[in-house]
Amino acid sequence: MHGSTMGWYRHWFGTRYYSLLYGHRDDADAAEWVGGILERWQLPTGSSVLDLACGRGRHVRHFVDHGMVTTGLDISEASIADARVMVPAADLRVGDMREPVARNAFDGICCLFTSLGYFDTTADDQQVFHAVAAALKPGGRFVLDFMNTLSVVRDLVGEEMLEREGVRFHIQRQLMDDVLVKRITVSDGDAVHRFEERVQALRPEEMEAMAVNAGLVIEETTDGPSWDPFDAQRSTRFVLWARKPNQ
Repeated sequence: MHGSTMGWYRHWFGTRYYSLLYGHRDDADAAEWVGGILERWQLPTGSSVLDLACGRGRHVRHFVDHGMVTTGLDISEASIADARVMVPAADLRVGDMREPVARNAFDGICCLFTSLGYFDTTADDQQVFHAVAAALKPGGRFVLDFMNTLSVVRDLVGEEMLEREGVRFHIQRQLMDDVLVKRITVSDGDAVHRFEERVQALRPEEMEAMAVNAGLVIEETTDGPSWDPFDAQRSTRFVLWARKPNQ
């Protein structure tokens, strides 16, 4: 077990309020990401793909539609239950991304929408990269999509109010000890719920070093989903493309 690191995301990700707050990330967005990834990977139909931290299966569905044999992994039982309804053709599992799903099993692995950095230490993040390297076939490809931490911290909005379908969200953000903390107060009628997100403010060079330490070869870093070369000042996302050596 991994102690307190199994914390905030277990209680938040499977909720209706999470879906309401982030529901603007729509199906067209997922289709654009998956299409761009597969165009770069050039995998033949029937290749095996793993989506780490797959949530409710937005991206999994499009990998399946492109003919990939697709596995999705997520820590949230509620999210996986929803994903199984949405994408019955996929192999959807509840699990911890720090543990290898299988060994030498996948042609491609993706980790999208800032799904790294949830843990208490960077040693846990490093375990994710080791698990990815173990699960990839020799020559297999990996793509990680993370926020551009520099621009997020630079342009951090400390407080905002949002409303979705009559539910009010009061969001407060701050950087604390290299962790981006988002406190979310939800007002739903007379009920008030409080949630918190904590994501390590990982820098691009830290993630690149983790990939190399796990034995992966970095191919490129880009923005996403434009796929322009990564620019620390201008890019909205940090997308790392890597592969497992053939031997």
